[in-house]
Amino acid sequence: MQHAIPKTTDLCDACDDALACALLFQSYGLRRAFTGPIRTLRCHEDIGLMRDTVSQPGLGQVLVIDGGGSMARALFGDVMAELASRNGWAGLVIHGVVRDADELDVIDIGVKALGTVPKRGSRSGAGERDVPLHFGGVTFIPGDHLVADADGVIMLPRGLKALDIAVADVVAATAAYAAGTTLPT
Repeated sequence: MQHAIPKTTDLCDACDDALACALLFQSYGLRRAFTGPIRTLRCHEDIGLMRDTVSQPGLGQVLVIDGGGSMARALFGDVMAELASRNGWAGLVIHGVVRDADELDVIDIGVKALGTVPKRGSRSGAGERDVPLHFGGVTFIPGDHLVADADGVIMLPRGLKALDIAVADVVAATAAYAAGTTLPT
């Protein structure tokens, strides 16, 4: 049985140590919310290392790619999205841009990126895999857990998964506040 992913807003309310990435991501793919342990890549305008990585079993992981925020060349598109989906990746968070936006939106994958551009990245394979990355005020460490949804991308404290954080109390408190009532303390 698959559990619903807690909202990033509720997780942040329930866990002060959850870190929100301070970048304005766009959402692509059928999965608008996704979570999992992360793998990382650092590559600048080059898709070779990403192609090799999504060709491997994803095992429900999230691939975080630091493309330096470049808007000149896409680091991901429909062909790689189909491959990532077939290989069991939960999603990707890309500090850079994608292409094939319409096609991405019908593939069973979650993608967060800064936007789109039609030009594909080069394919030399330059870059680094499974290294700590830092962008948007957050450090992404391989193996730590990430949650993404319509409100953004958050990193959970080391050792915690989304379902480890009790959000029921903050959800109830928010509902009570909205109703103009308070909960007993």
